[in-house]
Amino acid sequence: MTSHSATSHEILGKRVEMPVQIRHATAFMAMYSVPTAPAQALIHHTGLEILRYRPGRGLCVLVFVDYVDGDLGPYNEFGVCFMVRNHRETGRTSVVSDLRSLATGGAGALIHQLPVDGEFTMAAGRGIWGFPKVLAEFDADHASPAKRASVSQDGKLIAELRIKPGIAVPGSGAGAAVAAYSHLDGVTRHTQWDMNPSGVRSRLGGADLTLGTHPIADELRSLGLPHRALLTSSIPDLKMTFGNARVV
Repeated sequence: MTSHSATSHEILGKRVEMPVQIRHATAFMAMYSVPTAPAQALIHHTGLEILRYRPGRGLCVLVFVDYVDGDLGPYNEFGVCFMVRNHRETGRTSVVSDLRSLATGGAGALIHQLPVDGEFTMAAGRGIWGFPKVLAEFDADHASPAKRASVSQDGKLIAELRIKPGIAVPGSGAGAAVAAYSHLDGVTRHTQWDMNPSGVRSRLGGADLTLGTHPIADELRSLGLPHRALLTSSIPDLKMTFGNARVV
């Protein structure tokens, strides 16, 4: 088990110093409203609880990231994430308290699925943080105004996401900290995840999601996807720092 106080980790014969720095990445995402019950069923094994932004509804985020310059090398990533309650605040029933946590940064993000296209980052993600990274194939365009990417594994499409250009978000250069949760091999962990995004553009809706025949696509269909996104965003310049993981 990885110690949360470790200052470095050996991954595939290489030394990774902590915290891990991502000096430049680009990303785009779509946020969806999903029914709480089937979403909770997907993450029940983690011991975490879906945060409700309104009665019976939670939030699922699909995100594509191109890691251009970072301590784990260049790679592509696709994340299926759920907004969850802080692990110290489970058992609540109030939507108001959930919304308060969401507004004040007290909520967390469970990284439920995380395909990547690099063996080193897969080994580091699983070994250091318990992120459920698996190898997959990507076809991505982060440079055009309308972003597009697809991810497949073993010849089966997981998802293809296209988003339309948004409008500039004021103050998008401010840093933010998120509790990132993971679950691997029966252990749930949380990691301090600091982000500094620049040039963020967002809009209501604006997503075109296609699901394939892969089991991850079937999971997303169980949540009623695809349907209209609540929000889409693109980030042309994203800096991140990942600390050590702590077991929940």
